[in-house]
Amino acid sequence: MSEPVGEAKLEVKQASKEVKESENVAEKYSAMTVSKNSEITMGELSTVFSAVPTHKPVKKQIQFVEDKQEFSRFPTKAGRRSLSRSISQSSTDSYSSAASYTDSSDDETSPRDKTQVNSKGSSDFCVKNIKQAEFGRREIEIAEQDMSALISLRKRAQSEKPLAGAKIVGCTHITAQTAVLIETLVALGAQCRWTACNIYSTQNEVAAALSETGVAVFAWKGESEDDFWWCIDHCINTEGWQPNMILDDGGDLTHWMYKKYPNVFKKIRGIVEESVTGVHRLYQLSKAGKLCVPAMNVNDSVTKQKFDNLYCCRESILDGLKRTTDVMFGGKQVVVCGYGEVGKGCCAALKALGAIVYVTEIDPICALQACMDGFRVVKLNEVIRQVDVIITCTGNKNVVTRDQLDRMKNGCIVCNMGHSNTEIDVASLRTPELTWERVRSQVDHVIWPDGKRIILLAEGRLLNLSCSTVPTFVLSITATTQALALIELYNAPEGRYKQDVYLLPKKMDEYVASLHLATFDAHLTELSDEQAKYLGLNKNGPFKPNYYRYTFAHIKILKWGNILKLLLTYCYCTRLFANT
Repeated sequence: MSEPVGEAKLEVKQASKEVKESENVAEKYSAMTVSKNSEITMGELSTVFSAVPTHKPVKKQIQFVEDKQEFSRFPTKAGRRSLSRSISQSSTDSYSSAASYTDSSDDETSPRDKTQVNSKGSSDFCVKNIKQAEFGRREIEIAEQDMSALISLRKRAQSEKPLAGAKIVGCTHITAQTAVLIETLVALGAQCRWTACNIYSTQNEVAAALSETGVAVFAWKGESEDDFWWCIDHCINTEGWQPNMILDDGGDLTHWMYKKYPNVFKKIRGIVEESVTGVHRLYQLSKAGKLCVPAMNVNDSVTKQKFDNLYCCRESILDGLKRTTDVMFGGKQVVVCGYGEVGKGCCAALKALGAIVYVTEIDPICALQACMDGFRVVKLNEVIRQVDVIITCTGNKNVVTRDQLDRMKNGCIVCNMGHSNTEIDVASLRTPELTWERVRSQVDHVIWPDGKRIILLAEGRLLNLSCSTVPTFVLSITATTQALALIELYNAPEGRYKQDVYLLPKKMDEYVASLHLATFDAHLTELSDEQAKYLGLNKNGPFKPNYYRYTFAHIKILKWGNILKLLLTYCYCTRLFANT
């Protein structure tokens, strides 16, 4: 018995020695103190663009407000903090605070009640605080560092002034990245007046910086619905200024001008639209024979869908969720509603961090893609009680209903990555029996009577713009596409574009991509004459037909003959399977 006791004493001494040594190490370290660009010229642009008008099926849930009384009623100051829904879906679909230096609550005085003057003596703007311009300029300079392609375009075309005489009225998110685009348009000869397409996404300091340089900006973070329409109206309706080009995101500015200022609208030379909602509105106008100006559909360009939608969301989904909830994704069960480009990006990011990802889909092609990518396709009701995170990416309405919200587990995180804020039935949660508890900026606990709570992000609005930021490089691609579309429509000879909606030419997509390759020091292979002849291609492109979408699930544009063949094949297969 004595030997084990001796061994025990020895072990105690050794352990004591190790503890002392570890303490010495800790003391030691605690005392330390940690103390190349494409050569295509602007002159070549007019010879390579040839867009093809394309009509797409119009989604029934997007409706025009046909009642003229809605638009004839001029906004008033009353009800500026109203919580009622805007008549525009896109105006209230998201809000952003993560990237803004100052919060809108710093000064409760409405900008409409202030008289502000910039250093040049101009008061033709309405922003939160013109004194924030210096901070905004720093934000813009940071954004320019990762938007080298757009800056390159600015430098190349600055001497030619391809937009000289253009008077562009814009309605987009007003962020540092958008400011780089606006200042590029000004450098190319355009005069610009700008407003926000979203009541919460404006960076106040950036709006101030633009106003300081002479751009008439009417926007601030936290606008009311009346403020929103007032700002749009002041961009359009000003003495001695007749807009001739529109850059829109959501179609609100286009629709307001069409309804309230039809004579001004008829004089517009071209419209560039980049959102799903705005494009559907344009197709509605075209189908009704009411579109009296040519319009460019930027939303369905490859450089928008495959980069802004796919790669941008692949990064920003994690950023938004981490900033708001500090959630660890390893082993978490996540359901992503929709496997389009946005859904694909979200699923790829979540899978890479070890999450168990389910997908819901209505499209059998997208569902098959999800299966082939290793995701289980389910109905939401099948997994609603067990999942930890629910992300909507469809652009549809009531994807997550009140009944499903009632059946979610305690602590489930619910958020939206789609364009519109209609995907989650948030309105049904604003009832007396449920308690809302704000725990962080853009984060609410919705508490049921039995104590169960879900975590709702950004009140169901767009997560990445509401709770985080969007990668600047991706926005450079979109902004360059918008700038080239404006240049093309403004400089196009008479008769090239009819009163219709046009898809962005493939050559323009390829040019935008080529401008961004220098960032990666990428070098393109060139076709030999023999290879080009064999493929039937021009050595300088375009290299793909207009209907090619770079992914099987998104072949959106087909010739009518091909569509007829597909329909006949479908009918034949349906009858064949029915007989078996």
